[in-house]
This record gives sequence, structure tokens and C-alpha cells, in this order.
Amino acid sequence: MLKWLKVLITVGVLGGLSVTAIVYGVLSLSLPALDGRGYSSALEAPTKLSRDSLGHAVINAQSRADAAYAMGYAHGQDRFFQMDLLRRNAAGELSELFGEGAISLDKSMRFHQFRLRSEQIVKAMAPQERQLLENYAKGVNEGRMQSGVPSFEYLLLSADAKPWRPADSLLVIYSMYLDLQSATFRRDKTLIYIAELFGQEMVDFILQPSTFQAALDGSQINSSIVNIPELPNDGKLVEQLHIQASPLYGSNNWAVTGELTKTGAAMVSDDMHLGLNVPSIWYRVQLNYASHQGENVQVTGVSLPGVPAIVVGSNDHIAWGFTNGYLDTADWVKLTDSDEIEQVTQTILLPDGQSHTYDLLMSQFGPVKAFNDKQYALQWVAHQSYAVNLNLLKFETVKSVDQALLVARNIGIPVQNLMVVDAQGNAAWQPTGALPARVFPNDLSVPSSRAEKAHWQVNEEQRPSVMNPSNGKLWTANSRVMSALDQRRFGDGGYALGARALQIRDRLLAQQQFTEADFNALQLDNEAKFLKPWHTLLSETLVAAQAGSQEHKQALAYLKQWQACACSDSVGYTLVKAYRTQVIDILFARLEQQLKQHDETLSHLKRYFEPALWQLIERQPQSWLNGHESWQALLVEAHIQSKKTLAAKHGTQMANWQWGNVNALTVQHPFSKQMPVLSRFLDMPTVPGFGDSFMPAVQGKDFGASQRFIAQPGYLNNAVMTVAGGQSGHPLSPYYRSGFDAYAEGKLTPLLPGDITHTIELLPQQSEQH
Repeated sequence: MLKWLKVLITVGVLGGLSVTAIVYGVLSLSLPALDGRGYSSALEAPTKLSRDSLGHAVINAQSRADAAYAMGYAHGQDRFFQMDLLRRNAAGELSELFGEGAISLDKSMRFHQFRLRSEQIVKAMAPQERQLLENYAKGVNEGRMQSGVPSFEYLLLSADAKPWRPADSLLVIYSMYLDLQSATFRRDKTLIYIAELFGQEMVDFILQPSTFQAALDGSQINSSIVNIPELPNDGKLVEQLHIQASPLYGSNNWAVTGELTKTGAAMVSDDMHLGLNVPSIWYRVQLNYASHQGENVQVTGVSLPGVPAIVVGSNDHIAWGFTNGYLDTADWVKLTDSDEIEQVTQTILLPDGQSHTYDLLMSQFGPVKAFNDKQYALQWVAHQSYAVNLNLLKFETVKSVDQALLVARNIGIPVQNLMVVDAQGNAAWQPTGALPARVFPNDLSVPSSRAEKAHWQVNEEQRPSVMNPSNGKLWTANSRVMSALDQRRFGDGGYALGARALQIRDRLLAQQQFTEADFNALQLDNEAKFLKPWHTLLSETLVAAQAGSQEHKQALAYLKQWQACACSDSVGYTLVKAYRTQVIDILFARLEQQLKQHDETLSHLKRYFEPALWQLIERQPQSWLNGHESWQALLVEAHIQSKKTLAAKHGTQMANWQWGNVNALTVQHPFSKQMPVLSRFLDMPTVPGFGDSFMPAVQGKDFGASQRFIAQPGYLNNAVMTVAGGQSGHPLSPYYRSGFDAYAEGKLTPLLPGDITHTIELLPQQSEQH
């Protein structure tokens, strides 16, 4: 029997090794070549695509059009499936890959008609711009097909990859609109329901301005005294539904003028906060080419695969970075019976040639959705013809901050806080991206009789800006940057609370000279300034309720040594963070419950709660007790419930609730999320958490700084670009995980590429004969 058992084990092991070898062999066939020679009819002159030890793509071309081809070639080799998902998501075409389970998601995306809009914009482009997109698309397709074998994702899905087309690059930009701005109109939709269910008083209560304001001009928005609305109180405990905060897609950036650096050049920092996945959203590229004026151009930074542009980086004359602007760029228009609505039939393709059809409603103001027993049209800047263009490419040849601000007025991307510096020591902030010229922003719906249709069709040229402030310091972090007066003009599209911006501002104001190391230290600042009042509240609550409770004593001991930071070994930080979350869930349970009955949630408004929370805690209104005997009982119960939640997820031993474990950085491939067996092959290593919300070092389990960039134009040898993942999407590539360890450990990775290790020569088609 033992002999047969050994035989079976041996056969099983050999079988497993054989399967592994087969899988490895198939995957190896789809690995892109890193050296060699290729030919293309798209090229006008010989071009080189090189890579360094990180996989940083270095392109040497004779023209921008040839550089676009090589950039597409690199993206097609390393990131095609990621690009495919981005274009399909924006166009509402995921069902063709994933089947009927994706139909509802596709319908929500088809609502915006981005495929049609992309094709119309390409058609209207100047010939030179359209040619650049065509060159890029040809590079993508020829780079993808170079290996001759589809990547593993298509093999697993039993699907064919469709060729890349010029309009697809615009769809990738639209995908960023969906990530960065859809919370704006979802926020307004929730507010419409709150006004209907609880009245305007509740809207005002939730939206009251906070003390966490760090506008560049120091202006404050002071609201009149906001009353606490009365809630219906039958004495019964309302079921607590966890209010999941919607991701605050945003970023930090700041800059100082040359007066505050040893070199005399201004310096900028930028870290963009996005979902962290495998592969990383960004792709490192350096472009070297000759401009139309015959000047040699070198620009280095990160690109978004699918788009032939450097998104954040430096040309050694200027350096620039972005944070999401959160200006009000969307309104719901309440329609009447006299407003014309037409039906547009949509066909969603499914695998195996099947399809699903449905009708989309359209109006003169935009696509139509029925909710709150009424019909509303969505006016959104992303639906306008100026929403997407290639003007970001003009930054590559800009030589000063003044020039950059002029270009920035007409860049077709989601509205961003541009932070730009130059080698002469100048630094400036200005909103860039598509911004409607409409005059009256709205939190609630607009009657169709007052909708500013004509103004929506015009991109706003007059924009606030700040250049070379007297203190030499600028900062943004997704909260209000502009003056209180400009805020009335441009509105609030879902601003961050402001705690991050305040902490960044205070750090900058406390120092008068800066180096790249100083900026990096601020990027990694995880001091929990925002949570200190909550730490005090929880500590005082437990002291008052202790009465010999051993569990309370243990919690108090951890609170005493919490270190006031989102540090990996802090249990006290975990307790405070969980406590605040639970207090919110208890206090807003009645609102969340009623909203859920209408398929709504407070998630998109949670970032506003802080002023209302402290008003409730300090005034202790009886109608908000949610069935508890007293406010002391409610606050104690919040701690007890938060511990139960932590115990359910992380075990009953409080010592295991260290923040590094609770908030461990877990960066996964989309496939491993659905098939955990693939996790060990596809995911990045799990590392202890090192940051959180409401502080410069933003980090969740799968969310945070997607890159960290620091640069002084003219001194790029000291510049930094650390990216949250490797260059390649192929799990057998040497560049699949390259750079992730440095990111996770907070180390600095150079902006400029290192020594070249691989080169592909790309030649015009006619050169093949020679």
C-alpha cells in the first residue's frame, strides 16, 4: 500500500510539473522581444526603442510622428490587455469579452456615448494630429503582434484581441473622466434624494464648510450657523449599514520657487492617487525627437498606455504634475413633459456572435435617466466636443511657466490642478482641462428652463491662477485651492475635506529651503493630525466607561502608545480609525437606510461629514441617538462594534490589529481577484500598510499614490519618479515587478533612465530590402 502511495504521489508531482512546464512554455511564446529589428510603413526614418534595467522605454526618433509609433509599439508589447480594458470600459464593450455578466456595466457606460464621441473628435482633428494617432495605433498593433502569440489573458478568455484604432486612444482619456469625475454627478444625484427625503436643511447640514481649508490665498468660506435637523425618533435602533467611502481619486502636489532651492530652479512634487492594480496604470517613457522647428526635444515621465503623451514629467525646461480638480463639471437637468426625448437603440455585442439591444434616451441637454420619480438629463463636461484633445503634447516643447499656463487653458483632459515649474525659478498653479463656461454651478437639479445649454458648449478661457506667491510656496490636494470668491463661480464637484492640503501647507510653511529629499519626506508623511481629536474622544469615552473593564483598559493602553501616525506597528491608530468609521455608521444609519431603499448611498458624501459629526457630538441632540439611551452609551457602543468588526476580519487578539496588517498593501491583477489560485503568479508582494487617508502619505489596501515624482528643471539628475509597479503586464517578463519593491519601501527611483540593456531598431518598410 505504501509503495502504491509513493507511486501516486510521484505521478501527481510529475503531472503538476508537466502542467507547469506547459503553462510556462505557452506563456513564454507570448513574451515580447526586447532586441532585434522591425519594419513599418508608418515610419519615415530609422527609430530606436530601448529599455533600461527597469524596463523604462527610451525612444529616439527623427520626428514626433515616428516617436508616437515607437511609443505605441512599446505600449502594445507591454500593456495591450490593460489598454483593451480601458477602451472597452469607456465604450461599454466589456460584454464582448466577459459575457452577459458585464451587460449592466456596459449599459451604464453606453449612457455617455463615448465611442461615438471619440470617433467624431478624430474625424474633426487637424490632419497632423490624426496622423499622430494613426501612427500610434499602428505601433500598438504591430508591437502587440510581434510575439505572434496572444497574451495569456486572451487565452484564458478564449477571445481574440481587436486591433487598436485612433479613436481608442480618446476612449482611454474618457476612461479617466469616468474615474475622476463620475463621483461629481453621483454626488449631486444623492443630494437630490436627500433634499426630497429630508429637506434642504439636511443638505445644508451635510455640506457645511469645514475648518480644514487651505486655499492658496488663505480665504475661508464661513457659513452661517447651520441647524441640526431633527430626525424621526421612535426609540428603535435602526440597522447600521456600513457607509463605504467612495475612492477619492485625487493626488497631492506642491511646488516652491527657485528662491527656496540651492540651485535657483523651482521644484515640483506630484503623486497621483488612484486604484493600485497589476500592471500599474503608468508606464515610464523618455522621448527624444526633433521638433518641427528642428530643435532636439527630450521629455521624460510617465505615460498612460493607450495615449501617445507624457502625462506627468519634465522636458528639462519645465516640470509639471496634476491633482484632480473637483470643480463642478456636471449638472442634472430636471425635464418637463414638453422637453423632447428621443430613443437611440444600442447593441451590445456578446461572445460567440450574440448581442443584446436596448434603448437609450437622449435629450438636447444630454442622456436621460429616470430617478426620484422624474426624468433628468445629465449635462457633463465630458459630453462636450472640447473634452478630449491632444494639446497635452504641447508641454513637451514649452520652455517657461508663462507658456505652460497659456497652453493649459485648452488641454482636453478631466479638469486638474496643474502645478508647473521652470528652470528660471518660476512656479504656478492653474486649473487645466475641460471646464464649462456655464456661470451658475448647482448642487441639486436645474429646471430645464434655466439650463445653460450654450455655455456648456464653450470651454472656459478665463481661469484663476497663482504664480510666484510672495512666500514662494504652492500646494494642492483635491480640496479647494482657489479663492472663496472663485469658488462661487466654479462650484464644488466633490472636494476633499482638506486635511491633507492643510498638513502639506503647514509643512511647507515651516521650512525655508528644500531639496528632493525634503519633498520625498513630505510625500511619505503619515502623521495622524486629522485623527487626534478622535483619539482624544475615544480615550475620554473609555476612561468614563471603564468601570474595571479589562478590555477597555487594554484598548486604553494601546491608545496611549498610538504614536499619532498611520505606522505599521500601531494598534492604537487602528482603534481610532475604526472608531470614527463606526460613529459615522451609527449616526447616519437612518439616512443611509432610507437612501438604500432608493438604491442610493451616502458614500459619495462621506468626505463632507466632519463638521456635522462634531456638531452632533458636541450638542448631542436626542433625535440622533438611534435607539441608544444616551450619547455616552452611543459612543461606547461605537467602540464595541468597531472591535467586533476588527475581530471578525483580523482575529480576536487585539495585538494582531496593527495598522500594517489591517491596511496591508495588496496590489492584485484583475484575474487573480476572480481566480485566487493565480494570485501567487500575478500579484505584487503584500507589504505592511504605511499610510492612510487625511494625510500626505495616502495608502489603502489597493489605493494610493500611483507614482511619486520630484523634479527641478535643469537638474534632472536628481529627479525622482517612483512607480507602483513594473513596466510589463507579462508575468514572465523581467519588468513585471521591477520597481515595486522600491515603491513599497519608500525608496527613490530616478526619473531619468539608466544604462540601456535592450534595443529594438524600427525601420521604414522600404529599408527591409537592405
